[in-house]
Amino acid sequence: MMLKKLDKKPSQYTIEIDFIKEDGSFECPECGKTISPEEPESEDTYQIADTIPVGDGLIDLVFICAKCKSRIKVQGIPTDIEA
Repeated sequence: MMLKKLDKKPSQYTIEIDFIKEDGSFECPECGKTISPEEPESEDTYQIADTIPVGDGLIDLVFICAKCKSRIKVQGIPTDIEA
């Protein structure tokens, strides 16, 4: 009998900008890893998977957590903030 591993799809979350800390960081809802703009985007921290313009100077960003591979959409980020 041959067993076949079923790939588990990564979790997907949506969080509002209000849940982002003052320094711009937030925790992954799945594993708790801190995702912070202070750390450079890399395979060890996070990836930005998508940038979605939503009008009126706002964007949604989709991050991928490097630890658990969850997709996290942060809604309502002003485009005029400094990175």
